[in-house]
Amino acid sequence: MSPKTPSPMIATLLILGSAVFGVLGLLHTIYTLLDLRNPRRLAPVDPSVAHAMANSALRLSGGRTDMWRAWIGFNFSHSLGVLLVAGLALWAGFRFNTLPVGIIMPALTLIGCVYLVLALLYWFRAPANGVAVGTGCFAAAWVLSLR
Repeated sequence: MSPKTPSPMIATLLILGSAVFGVLGLLHTIYTLLDLRNPRRLAPVDPSVAHAMANSALRLSGGRTDMWRAWIGFNFSHSLGVLLVAGLALWAGFRFNTLPVGIIMPALTLIGCVYLVLALLYWFRAPANGVAVGTGCFAAAWVLSLR
């Protein structure tokens, strides 16, 4: 296969990995939006903890924001990061034949691996499984692109 010939399998793996990250990022965004009115998803089980967060200033902010607002902001920015990874992978899947494969493929795989380590250390099983699948797709696409 010549370097300019796109591989349907590589493109498919990139798009599949993108879809997994996209679904995770979109769900995280929706859950964060829903938690603005009725915190039940990305919120502490004990309501007194959420209350304490809302009544505790973030030291770094000099009292200009509280821990609950910082938590919501973190969740939105996290969602945005995951959606950007999904967008990059989707773009790569549709533009595979014109990409600098030596940069994009390792970058997607490395980013996926970082998210996987975070998921395994700090999150719960469903996102960890999803990140593992998406990252596996990126890694497989990278390996195939080396052939």
